[in-house]
Amino acid sequence: MTEETPGFDEKPDVPSGASPEDATPKAAEPDSVKESGPAAPAGDVHDVALTAQLDQVRTALHERTADLQRLQAEYQNYRRRVERDRVTVKEIAVASLLTELLPVLDDIGRARDHEELVGGFKSVAESLEAVTVKLGLQQFGTEGEPFDPTIHEALMHSYAPDVTETTCVAILQPGYRFGERTIRPARVAVAEPQPGAQPKDEQAGKDEENGGPEEG
Repeated sequence: MTEETPGFDEKPDVPSGASPEDATPKAAEPDSVKESGPAAPAGDVHDVALTAQLDQVRTALHERTADLQRLQAEYQNYRRRVERDRVTVKEIAVASLLTELLPVLDDIGRARDHEELVGGFKSVAESLEAVTVKLGLQQFGTEGEPFDPTIHEALMHSYAPDVTETTCVAILQPGYRFGERTIRPARVAVAEPQPGAQPKDEQAGKDEENGGPEEG
């Protein structure tokens, strides 16, 4: 019998020409490593991240542009409102000043009617009237114009056979307007047609139908 030498294990047979590492048994590779596919290239991942960042930047740019346009529109509206208010305040101030000057202009008018507007007083009066006209004050009210309650104030009333509608027959005090605003209505005397009187046009038509007016 052959005796076995203690402490020595039998080595596997190594083919001739093979290295010692070939004789070492290799551990089995995990199944997950064997089944996993090829990894995604690093460049594609980088491009996707850049695209996402670019989309975020574009969205932020659109939002900031919309905010800027909204602020610009609000500023333009504010400027127009301030300019409109400034013009309104100016018109109110000028109208208030002209209203205070109306009694002076009435005195000048009465002096002119009585031929008392002479000398230095005439020069001052004409200069004052020129200034009021330059500021935009306009006088209105003439005899013979139809009565308009929105711009006329009737102080006297009568009947007249030669009028076909309510007419201003005398201007007792001229009216004044500033732009579209009436500062003071014209104070007038008005005349209405006689009650039951026929307009001249209708009377003339009847006379023609009858062969002319009757002779006495």
